[in-house]
Amino acid sequence: MTGQIPLITNDAIVLGLLMSILGLVFWSAESKVPFFVKFYNVVPPILLCYFLPGLLNSFGVISGEKSSLYTISSRYLLPASLVLFTLSLDLKEIWKLRKKAGLMFLTSTVSILLGGPIAVLIISLFAPEIVGGVGPDAVWRGLATVAGTWIGGAANQAAMFEIFKPSADLFSAMVTLDVVISYTWMALLLYGANQTVRINRWLKADDSSVNEIKEKIEAYHLSTMRIPSTPDIILILAVAFGVTGIAHLGADNIAPWITENAPYLSKFSLTSGFFWIVIIATTIGMILSFTRMRNLEAAGASRLGSVLLYVLIATIGMQMNIMAIFENPGILVVGIVWMMIHAIIVIIVAKLTKTPFFFLAVSSMANIGGPASAPVVASAFHPSLAPVGVLLAVFGYVVGTYGAYVCGLLMQGVAP
Repeated sequence: MTGQIPLITNDAIVLGLLMSILGLVFWSAESKVPFFVKFYNVVPPILLCYFLPGLLNSFGVISGEKSSLYTISSRYLLPASLVLFTLSLDLKEIWKLRKKAGLMFLTSTVSILLGGPIAVLIISLFAPEIVGGVGPDAVWRGLATVAGTWIGGAANQAAMFEIFKPSADLFSAMVTLDVVISYTWMALLLYGANQTVRINRWLKADDSSVNEIKEKIEAYHLSTMRIPSTPDIILILAVAFGVTGIAHLGADNIAPWITENAPYLSKFSLTSGFFWIVIIATTIGMILSFTRMRNLEAAGASRLGSVLLYVLIATIGMQMNIMAIFENPGILVVGIVWMMIHAIIVIIVAKLTKTPFFFLAVSSMANIGGPASAPVVASAFHPSLAPVGVLLAVFGYVVGTYGAYVCGLLMQGVAP
């Protein structure tokens, strides 16, 4: 609904609407009504928390573009939730996942890097006008910015915009492509998370390493869990948002300093404030997991973290405009082919290596979605696994500019 005034413009009302949606979803998910029981056996609640706000945005009831709720959620609630998730983090257990996680992350990155030029080449054989253009309107220039955000994140996309300089209109079309394709893929991964056992059976994957971590974390939670008091909740929120404040303080000083004194580090996204917010919040959370603050998990630290994350999920969902697929179908076909190539490659590698679906989904979203989306997908498997998504997404930030630059050159080479 770009350029149109939504029915509801007051963010306080929008927030109330989003929270009501979350409440309705969780109420119905816990209901014993036969219809809801059957429905949620197929559709995971987290998918509705994401999809229903998308419908409201698509039909002009609210506007993710004009609202500041996503910015607030990603900058304040995301780092706070990461702190609460990492308080009880068992780094020794998480480290055991490194081989499978590393393999699928590398596969995801390479498949996106190669998928772009392959998609351009395929489309050029049937409809060269879709991927043609000259000068700033050359479609490959815009697609290079998509590669930036699909391998890394917003900072890498901005870098590609400065390097390849697509026209403003072309870049707007690419933003639409990114939002529609990446969020649709995220929805499919969230659905897949609800079918993990069936998918792993088809992959012939041994999911014992992931299940072992989940079981240990759940056993720890059950053995220490208590009814939280008001001081418990206040202390949990104090730690979460106190660390978030420190993360912002660090980012506000580190990113500008690097920009001024070592601008060449922008290729590693080290000039991005959001990058440093995520890094600092996650690092401090991991450090606190070695202190007595770890005991806050007994009072429900990760459960509060999940609440904050679900608010973020709703605000992510309201960025999706389903109707945008009809605005520029030609460009979106390129994105669909590109994403299909990525999906086919990661599925083949997972099948050949018998890698659990968790690693496929989280590694893919760590590239495609970045630090805001990867923990959402990871938490769909188990809330305590959210930091795995963040750590992988950070690697995406680091390699994003290099990978997208190579991808852009390859697309230039095959473009008509």
